[in-house]
Amino acid sequence: MTPSNPLLSTAALPAFASIRPEHIQPAIAQLLSEADAALALATSAETPADYDALSATLGVATERLGAAWGAVGHLNAVANSPELREAYNASLPAVTEFFTRQGADEALYAKYKAIAQSPAAASLNPARKQALKLWLRDFVLSGAELQGEAKARFAAIQERSAELGQQFSEHVLDATDGFAYYATLDELTGVPADAQQAALAAAEAEGKAGYKLTLHFPCYLPVMQYGENRALRERLYRAYVTRASELGDKPEWDNTAIIQELLQLRQEEAALLGFQNYAEASLAPKMAASPAQVLEFLRDLSARARPYAEQDLAELQAFAAQQLGLADLQVWDNAYVSEKLKQARYAFSDQEVRQYFTLPRVLQGLFDIIERLFSVKIVEQTAEVWHDSVKFYRLGRNGELVGQFYLDLYARPGKRPGAWMDEVRSRWARPEGAQQTPVAQLVCNFSSPVGDKPALLSHDDVTTLFHEFGHGLHHLLTQVNELGVSGISGVEWDAVELPSQFMENFCWEWEVLQQLTKHVDTGQPLPRALFDKMTAAKNFQSGLQTLRQIEFSLFDMRLHAEPGAEQAVQALLDEVRAEVAVIPAADFNRNQHSFSHIFAGGYAAGYYSYKWAELLSADAWSAFEVEGVFNAATGARYLHNILEVGGSREAMESFKAFRGREPQIDALLRHQGMA
Repeated sequence: MTPSNPLLSTAALPAFASIRPEHIQPAIAQLLSEADAALALATSAETPADYDALSATLGVATERLGAAWGAVGHLNAVANSPELREAYNASLPAVTEFFTRQGADEALYAKYKAIAQSPAAASLNPARKQALKLWLRDFVLSGAELQGEAKARFAAIQERSAELGQQFSEHVLDATDGFAYYATLDELTGVPADAQQAALAAAEAEGKAGYKLTLHFPCYLPVMQYGENRALRERLYRAYVTRASELGDKPEWDNTAIIQELLQLRQEEAALLGFQNYAEASLAPKMAASPAQVLEFLRDLSARARPYAEQDLAELQAFAAQQLGLADLQVWDNAYVSEKLKQARYAFSDQEVRQYFTLPRVLQGLFDIIERLFSVKIVEQTAEVWHDSVKFYRLGRNGELVGQFYLDLYARPGKRPGAWMDEVRSRWARPEGAQQTPVAQLVCNFSSPVGDKPALLSHDDVTTLFHEFGHGLHHLLTQVNELGVSGISGVEWDAVELPSQFMENFCWEWEVLQQLTKHVDTGQPLPRALFDKMTAAKNFQSGLQTLRQIEFSLFDMRLHAEPGAEQAVQALLDEVRAEVAVIPAADFNRNQHSFSHIFAGGYAAGYYSYKWAELLSADAWSAFEVEGVFNAATGARYLHNILEVGGSREAMESFKAFRGREPQIDALLRHQGMA
């Protein structure tokens, strides 16, 4: 019999459609109580210092709590409402407090140390040995060796940081949802017809005249890229880059104080753990050895990219002045002028390309690639979902269930921006004897279908979809049965992006694009001539784009490597921009106030990992370039050495097992046209 509270169900999948805000507090309170009891039992003399014994007592209870809280957090991100947000925030401190306390529990730490020092440790399988090693490291990073006041302060910092991260995220969501401009048709000259239709439908749904423009990317980007009305572009740009800042619409959404307090807390946490700064603490579980190594990597890449970026900018300025009469190029003109220059140089537009990427065709093509390369079968199934546009699929091999995943692809109010993969549950040989298979959530924010036509994706959207599927496959195809190192768990943060960025490469293969494309009106696949233009344009402005990523990464690393930087966040960002950027930022630009990756998304002192992993993925892909995109042996080698092993060994070992050597930067520079 299913309990009346769906969050207490032990069914294989969450009952997403049935979960209500009023279920959250009682369910989480009960699961916390059970986890507390399990922690007490695990740390008592009754439970031996034995891997299986701890798994059976504590592992089962905390996994159940984590799954329920994960479902709540997921709904908070994709189906946000005032009631849900209130219920989530009410339980957040208690959940944070429990996991902080568990991570710093001296008696539990002692049990794990006893396992590591026991004769039985030698007979643990490699995955268990790695899980044990990571647990011991994480105990230290979670304050298990702290005493008295320091320990209490560390716990308080965790709780407050979680609260601040949630507030930061809410302010960005509210500021994004809170902006609307009702444009006239005249103001939308140049904006693609489907974007106009969507804006008209949005206004009509509210009973308002005009065309509703928002800061959600499927609406914002077409206006910035194609809108001929310069004043309209400036209006939207200002609203976008001042979101959740002191220059935004509402003072209560300003993230300035949150940024400052979060940074102070992080430095205090690092000092408690004995690190010089938070960046050092952040890098302890990553591939990169030190902040200095990361800064050197970023500055080296910056120096290599700069000549290309300067050339990109000179071309943009010349084209704007000569062809468009814009002698005073402004930041809100860049996307528009870039699109015009791209069309002039390569004789195609993103809008033209979009007509070929219908979502059903892209998904089918993606599934075909996954099935072909990794010998699996993907079949749509039914499950309880949180929105009627969400789909659910089964991933199987030789009739056996491998994993399952949810697909939530469209932007809508109450759903946070961006794209991500999240775990519903992980692969685990459960102590009770059952084999638990992994389940993932893949979330994007694409434009919904308009009328009776399928949704259309830009080529960037397609690469985003493939990117998130790379994360999904890392989680779903693992063969590791230990929770701590199964799938993406235990993988160094700066290597987690390898499988995701690896998948993006398929989006640039002619053989693949023939299978992914079907014109929305004619049904024809992408013509070779258009593909050749896209390929020629692939590295269009790659110098500028690389410097932009380096700017974010350098800002993030310096912000966390220099205690006291929280007192001068804007000044530090200005300094980084002066060092790296070739396009001066507008003086009102407050991008840091919506930089959720580092203030609410776990990438603090870790944003560089996108570029780091790009190097890894470009080098990994070069094996497929040499041996064949659909070479079964290469695919199997990648599956066995990267995807299946998850976090059960160090990422560098996995990379070397696949590639036969350490990674080299050449492939990255070549891929980005900067060789």
